[in-house]
Amino acid sequence: MNAVKNIWLIDDDDIFVFLTSRLLERMADKKEITIFKNGQQAIDHFRQSLADNATLPDIIFLDLMMPVLDGWGFLEEYIPLCLQFTKEITLYVLSSSVSPQDLMRAKAIKEVKNYIIKPLSITHLQEWILRSKLRQLFRSHCAGDFGSNCATLARV
Repeated sequence: MNAVKNIWLIDDDDIFVFLTSRLLERMADKKEITIFKNGQQAIDHFRQSLADNATLPDIIFLDLMMPVLDGWGFLEEYIPLCLQFTKEITLYVLSSSVSPQDLMRAKAIKEVKNYIIKPLSITHLQEWILRSKLRQLFRSHCAGDFGSNCATLARV
């Protein structure tokens, strides 16, 4: 199974970032965790990394409420950038907001795999990382052959 090696955490809350980083580090696989304090820092890094898939993340955890460029602004700039790279990136929106409008807005964006309400637990992190690994595995296994079985499994 493909390993999740590169995780981006885009969030300005120092305590949340510290705790989430520690949870991710406690998980079995060796991971590189890159932290951005706002969406603009992450977008700038994306633009610099487009030529090298190895530097792009496997998973992004994106907060919605941040200074400079919030999560919604990040998504507006990220979506067109997706067309420029071939690597499959799993993006999760993180928020302390339980607003139905935020949830529906995030779920309407196909690049967003799930809307996660803070705080996180290690069990939830393990589940989402496993789902990301499974998506990568099925996409590589079914490359070009998205029959009904592969298409169903790829949506895990």
